[in-house]
Formats: sequence, structure tokens, C-alpha cells
Amino acid sequence: MPFRLRSCTGLLLAILSLGLSALLLARPASDWKGIAPGMDLRYVSAKNPSSVGDSRIVILRMDPGQWQLEAAGITQTRESAGHTARDWSRSRNFSAAINAGMFDKDYKTHLGYMGSVGHINNSHRNTYQSVAAFEPRDSQSLPRFRIFDLDDPGTHFQDILKDYASVLQNLRLVKRPGMNQWPQQERKWSEAALGEDDTGRILFIYSRSPFSMYDLNNELLGAGIGLVAAQHLEGGPEAQLYLHVGTTEMELCGSYETSFTENDSNSAAWPVPNILGVHPRPSATR
Repeated sequence: MPFRLRSCTGLLLAILSLGLSALLLARPASDWKGIAPGMDLRYVSAKNPSSVGDSRIVILRMDPGQWQLEAAGITQTRESAGHTARDWSRSRNFSAAINAGMFDKDYKTHLGYMGSVGHINNSHRNTYQSVAAFEPRDSQSLPRFRIFDLDDPGTHFQDILKDYASVLQNLRLVKRPGMNQWPQQERKWSEAALGEDDTGRILFIYSRSPFSMYDLNNELLGAGIGLVAAQHLEGGPEAQLYLHVGTTEMELCGSYETSFTENDSNSAAWPVPNILGVHPRPSATR
């Protein structure tokens, strides 16, 4: 029987095979669990819990040499409405998907620069200091995935565009090499984020329990996951993460957001116009 986890209601519903149950019981909850070659899953329990929910932060870690990151959106597919991460995954053959970032009032334009292979969603660069770049034009000399800080000396936006086929600008959470960039504040929300670890691996980060971004950053930086850089993707009920690899499937969606939905009652993923997904690289050994 496959493992399926759905927590859009805030309650975890798990159907476990006997073999997987034994594996989970035999390992500490904080351990990485191998999902597929080059892909691992980990749950981080917050040391300073949120006042809402279970305070568990989900980290999906992927080797960019084995998993190809892709940005997609409705300006590319020429559709009139967005999809949930689950539906994006089904239509684009993604093994995992997360929000690509915040979007404008037209419900299609990414806030900040968003360009993927062969398509530009938004060519305008705003003041956000975090830029995720992937699919280098020279994969022999450049990392396959990198989160750049635009205020680092020697880092220039035009050079990133020249070196990488896909570039995504978002609000910064953590500056390299692991510096919390948010002051403390009262506002908190469910969170979807993109991170990079100290070996260059891709991190999809999700928390249904709401935290201030200052507190969430501190939890992540103290969790031993090697986080060196991270950017905010989405908050509140629109934040989501979907995973379906082999017999492991889970769909996670947020709820709480200060001054918007101050409760944990959202039970369904919301459609979003832009998505980040991964699929196995054709060259990777499966």
C-alpha cells in the first residue's frame, strides 16, 4: 500500500505500508528519509513552537545533478487560470512542485524578474535582493542551481541572465552564507520557500504552522540542514507543496496569515498562476 499524506486540513492522514511504518519507527523523526536517488525528505520540529498547528517544517532536498528545476506559468501555457501544485505536477510531469513566488493583481505576472527557458513572464527587475538561477548555459563550469544575493560585491544581474537560462527573483529570507535578513515582527503566516544548502542542493521548504519570518529563518538556520540562502515564495493559504514520487505522495497547503486568514481552517490548495517543479534529469541514473 502506498504512503499518501494530505494535510490541507491541518490534520495528517497517513496510510502506511508495514515496511514503511517499521522504517519510520526505527528512525528519529529528524532524520532525512530517502524518497528517490538524489531526493530526501525531512521534518524539522520547531524549537520555539508556533501557537498554531504542529510546528513541523517540511524540507524536501534535491540534488540538481539528478533533478531538473523548472519554472512554469499561465503566461507560458496561455491558459486563463492557474492550478494547484498537484494539478501543475500532473500537467507538467513534475515529481514535486511549490509556489514560484508572489504575483501581481492580474493573477499571472510574477513580482520581480521571472524568466525560464524560452519564456519571459516578467522582464522587470524590482528591489528584491534574492535571485534563484538554474539551468546554466555552461553546466561544466557553473553550478546547476544557485541563489544569488544582488547586494554581494561582484554580483551583477546581467551576468546572471547571461550565465543562466532560468532566473527567478523573489523576496529574500536568508542571505549567504546563512544570515537572517528579517527583523522580528508580529505578522506571521504559513510559508513556502526556496533554499540552497551548503553543497548546492535545492531545498523546497514548507510550514503550515505560521511563524514570523524572523523566527522561521532562525528555526531553519538552527536545524542542521546546511541552509546558506533562501527566498520567500508565498505565504498564507496560497502556500503549498506537492510531492509524488513512487509510492510516496503528499499534498500540503497553508492557511494562517495575519490580517487575512487568522485561522487554521483552510482545507484545500488554492490555484496559483506560476509554479516551480522538478523532474528527473534525462541523464540521471534512475
